[in-house]
Amino acid sequence: MMKILITGSSGLIGSESVRYFYNRGDSVVGVDNNLRRYFFGPDGDTTSIKLRLLKELPQYRIVEADIRDRRAMQDLIKSEFPDAIIHCAAQPSHDWAKKEPETDFAINAVGTMNLLEATRQHSKDACFIYMSTNKVYGDAPNEISLKELSSRWDYTDSKYFNGIDETMRLDRSTHSIFGASKVAADIMVQEYGRYFGMKTVTFRGGCLTGPSHASAELHGFLAYVVKCAVEGRHYTVFGYKGKQVRDNIHSADVVNAFAEYIKDPDPGAVYNLGGGRANSISVLEAINEVQSRVGRQLSYTITDVNRVGDHQCYITDMSAFRARYPKWNVSISIRQILDEMCSEALKNAQR
Repeated sequence: MMKILITGSSGLIGSESVRYFYNRGDSVVGVDNNLRRYFFGPDGDTTSIKLRLLKELPQYRIVEADIRDRRAMQDLIKSEFPDAIIHCAAQPSHDWAKKEPETDFAINAVGTMNLLEATRQHSKDACFIYMSTNKVYGDAPNEISLKELSSRWDYTDSKYFNGIDETMRLDRSTHSIFGASKVAADIMVQEYGRYFGMKTVTFRGGCLTGPSHASAELHGFLAYVVKCAVEGRHYTVFGYKGKQVRDNIHSADVVNAFAEYIKDPDPGAVYNLGGGRANSISVLEAINEVQSRVGRQLSYTITDVNRVGDHQCYITDMSAFRARYPKWNVSISIRQILDEMCSEALKNAQR
């Protein structure tokens, strides 16, 4: 049995991690202070997820602490002495970050630094898993030549058929404030692995999704399309004719990747993490798929202006992670993801 400490434990990936490792027989401690409600209002509130976890998992414990509090993180890691830390806590939105850049940086960059240093001082042999983002590449992926198809953009060059790998540059691009703060944390996590020899890994996630996603207009596109369709809300598509493409990966497949790393850690590693071409979908395609599943039309408009630093077409090349961890693969298809999310949303709407 291991002790697993999970930050952002009531969020999408955090809660999936809690369930997975708890059901595996590990001792699990969550860390969450529900800042998502501050970021996104009632749509982002994760209280119901926290209460459900506490009810269903009797031995699960949660600590309401703020990762920006250096002393609290020192005390936490020292007292818990975890075997692995899964760091999912973050400010996750492009658009929100520009409202409060200092808050965004304090959470994403300084909070990660607080956890890294506390781990180095008090639990140096622990695996440190950091949930980064493909937004660390900024808008550099938009320099790849694209062709316009009827419902999506796609890469012109066959070199990118399988997507974007870890050699994509991080600098000389526009990231958004959020993307820049995640870059700072991303590089520091790698450095603690390479410089101090700690078991750190950075996962640059794309669209991570699932039925537990507390989505909002500013974060979680696929889950928010489902929410708007089921609840009769209006949906706004930001630019690119609605043909922007994202590859989606279910939270369960993300956590399975974490588990593979914990079995065989690779200090200072960095991997892109996404659903790949088979799980890619454009916004327009997603709207059509959701409408057919929920049995109603979605009211939406497409603006002429895209979000700053946003990707026009992004598909994740998972070759590096698959080569290092050949037992892992994407197990949940985009159709299964949509079936599960729509079914859960319709069920919740009837309660």
